[in-house]
Amino acid sequence: MNFLYIDPGTGSMLFSILIGAAATLFFLGKAAWIKVKLLFTAKKNGVSTTADSNFKKYVIYNEGLQYWNTFKPICEEFEKRQVELTYYTSTEKDPCFEAGYKYVKPEFIGEGNMAFVKLNMLTAGVVLMTTPGLQVYQLKRSKHVKHYTHILHAPSDATMYRLFGIDYFDSVLLSGDYQKEDIRLLEKQREIKEKELVVVGCPYLDTLKEKMNSIPAEENHNFTVLVSPSWGASALLTKYGEKLLDPLVATGWNIIVRPHPQSKKSEKEMLDRLTEKYKDTTNLTWDYERDNIYSMKKSDIMISDFSGIIYDYTFLCDKPVMYVNADLDLRPYDSYDLPDNGKNIWQFRTLSEIGIELKEEQFNNIKDVIQSASDSTELAEKRHKAKAQAWMNEGTAGKAVADFMINKLEQQTQE
Repeated sequence: MNFLYIDPGTGSMLFSILIGAAATLFFLGKAAWIKVKLLFTAKKNGVSTTADSNFKKYVIYNEGLQYWNTFKPICEEFEKRQVELTYYTSTEKDPCFEAGYKYVKPEFIGEGNMAFVKLNMLTAGVVLMTTPGLQVYQLKRSKHVKHYTHILHAPSDATMYRLFGIDYFDSVLLSGDYQKEDIRLLEKQREIKEKELVVVGCPYLDTLKEKMNSIPAEENHNFTVLVSPSWGASALLTKYGEKLLDPLVATGWNIIVRPHPQSKKSEKEMLDRLTEKYKDTTNLTWDYERDNIYSMKKSDIMISDFSGIIYDYTFLCDKPVMYVNADLDLRPYDSYDLPDNGKNIWQFRTLSEIGIELKEEQFNNIKDVIQSASDSTELAEKRHKAKAQAWMNEGTAGKAVADFMINKLEQQTQE
């Protein structure tokens, strides 16, 4: 019966087609029903009394648990102002459900295509999300949403999304001014409409800073190295694995390995192999906690690759970073369409200034390399400069985002 087999890729495509057809039928049916209601609605003073009860003024969509730190300060600001906010989430254990909010209304809408069906049928004023790819994949613009805004969830380049990641949003909320130039270059090159670009800061760094300040200092501290890579073929663990971890373990120092959350989904075989190999290694631990701040606070130095956690660590901890300069293939990313194919974007230029490069040939002598890679006044100054560029409005991002969303809807209502 092999002729009945449908491979996963084809199955996913067929499912997406069915979802799209269902959404189309829904919209046609909804439009027809609204027209029928209008025909039979009594009018007073020439104005219809009909209103769409499904209309939500302000909507946040959270695709995963890791983004709660971004949305938390925004939710708290809406709650403080007593302004109702609809909070859709794709995680059943979202902390928003336990926050006790009165004006922020959380609702679980499923994951993947199930969530996209709900979002594609939205009737709303302003919709905010960290999810890229609007109008590119299954996530489509609803004709009944006035304004879509994307908020960056890392103080790094806005062009490090997969192709066309933010092209079809009406606005993008930035962590720093430096992110504007490359977005404008791509808009001009692709001949697409200019988006509204607004610097609001970095809400999740505000959240992590507050949490980190509440963590007590570690007693009887031993020198600790944090290995925290990105994921994919060019990432640290995938590319080097034991070549890096074996000499680190041999130092006798505490080694914390914090894989990227996506690795558990996309690189499970690699993680299982490494976990099995080091299961009896007493000075190596694995960190899968939702928040990275506990490992960051414990560590004295971090080794990474091209992961955005480098900037979390640099800005929150003000400690030295070592990076392995992987040959990252930028072709799937927006940055590849920039001059020099993205090799000169802000985060790459900045990394070479604030970090210490670790070469593969140095792995076997890594204890001496780390001990000699002491912090310096020059490195500290460059870290502080990078932080000022990339983390603007420190501590007030939630207020800035709420201001933008509320003012945007008021502005559109007056037009």
